[in-house]
Amino acid sequence: MPVHGGKLAARALKEAGVEVIFTLSGGHIMPIYDGCLDEGIRVIDVRHEQAAVHAADSWARCNPGKIGVAAITAGPGVTDGVTGVANAWRANSPILVFGGQGPFENLRRGSLQEMDHVGVMRPITKYADSIYQTHRIPEYIELAVRHAVSGIPGPVYLEIPMDVFMNEVEWDQAPVPPIRTEPPRLSPDRVEVRKAIELLSQSQRPVLMAGTSVKWSRASGNLNDFLKETHIPTYTNGMGRGTVPPDSPEWLNRSRRDALQKSDCVVLAGTLLDFRMRFGRTIPKDAKIIQLDMDATLIGQNRPSDVGIVGNLSASFEMLLEETKNQGAQLDWTSWRDQLRELEDDAEKKVEAALNSNEVPIDPQRMCREVRDWLETFNDPIVIGDGGDIVATAAKILPVKSEGAWMDPGPLGTLGVGMPFALAAQLANPDKRVVIVYGDGSFGLNGFEFDTAVRFGLPVIGVLGNDAAWGQMMRPQGATYGWDRLAATELALTRYDKVVEALGGHGELVEEPQELRPALERAAASGKPALVNVVIRQDRDYKGGIYV
Repeated sequence: MPVHGGKLAARALKEAGVEVIFTLSGGHIMPIYDGCLDEGIRVIDVRHEQAAVHAADSWARCNPGKIGVAAITAGPGVTDGVTGVANAWRANSPILVFGGQGPFENLRRGSLQEMDHVGVMRPITKYADSIYQTHRIPEYIELAVRHAVSGIPGPVYLEIPMDVFMNEVEWDQAPVPPIRTEPPRLSPDRVEVRKAIELLSQSQRPVLMAGTSVKWSRASGNLNDFLKETHIPTYTNGMGRGTVPPDSPEWLNRSRRDALQKSDCVVLAGTLLDFRMRFGRTIPKDAKIIQLDMDATLIGQNRPSDVGIVGNLSASFEMLLEETKNQGAQLDWTSWRDQLRELEDDAEKKVEAALNSNEVPIDPQRMCREVRDWLETFNDPIVIGDGGDIVATAAKILPVKSEGAWMDPGPLGTLGVGMPFALAAQLANPDKRVVIVYGDGSFGLNGFEFDTAVRFGLPVIGVLGNDAAWGQMMRPQGATYGWDRLAATELALTRYDKVVEALGGHGELVEEPQELRPALERAAASGKPALVNVVIRQDRDYKGGIYV
């Protein structure tokens, strides 16, 4: 019996283990919905294509070894999705995005919403192509998925013209190939591993930075075995957060600057020397650098490495442990770790007053402390940061107890990921509490996705720090040009909670610190998607610098 291209695409997605696609309805991509119904793949429709792609990104982060999938219609549908694709590109999330296109028969004639989508997507994807033959749809999907998950993972894009999608072929004309969503585990060069151990043996004050590639390598087990053996002080960033549990003696959070300034050897485990590390300038000039990553082109970026270990990071840490024992190397930095732990304790004491402040408007740190204490009542909650200042504050206060328990945009810094990420996280983890920590600015980008959460019964809770400002921009602007010359950085104390109520969710406004915990508990008890709108202090104290 002949079948259309949407059924072929859905069968290939099923072969790839896909359980859900995220989309916004469009005529160019209708066939894939019909195919998904046949294959038992859920179709989650959102209110903006950017949100669909963000949700696919989140699905990949929440489901190691699987890909996220979004389907977006032609023209403005694809351009709306570009930001989501770019964010996944910088975050190394393996996602497959289908884009619509006008009929191939009318190519270059000016069909509705026709444009060069592949040209737009190519710079921000690992692979981007068009499919012009219906029977080859499964073949192209396998090829795209292979690109998405191999090496450093990332997004891929496939465009299917409308007539190609709707055309029919026989099943035996379009075989679905095996589709592997986990690449082979590539082992590092043992010679380089031995060089790394030699450098570490000479080090008195090493520091390890665990970053995003630890997650994508699924390396947390072997990483923590290495830490237990060596007691090397460790900090996490990017999607490396949670790969070292907060109760690990080796995990540190508030002393990173001091540790790096005093270090004589830095192990970069999937951590790039980008703006977050001041392009390598946070590391002393005479310190040695050992870099572990999945792609050789990342070794030595922005600053030369003394040793480069290329391969799956789980395999790399496994071999480091093995060679440490083979060589009889005595690697134990307990004393150095304990010195840094004292700095951590001092830093905690300095913020204790703010964590317990009764100030009105509410101190942002008090808000985050209340959220932290409330989250302790749930088993392994997932927290998503969507904003600027408030997310930076939350990242220091909210513990990340397990891998995947914290998500934020990543190095592209895309605001608006909150609810799209939360939708996918709640779908993937129906028994977990999913919470968004919002800034009031970021809520405005995709806050309407509360409608999607209501329609699909996803009880996500947002906690919004409302200071009526784009705070990270207001402070340098006011300090540089004068507080009487603010432009484009002021907002209103908007009742975002009422917006969520109007969409069918639960909303509350909180103005007193003692009101926050009861409001959070009522939000959870409502069983609905909810937003707790917290009026916080607007800070104007500028310490210099812009985080770029």
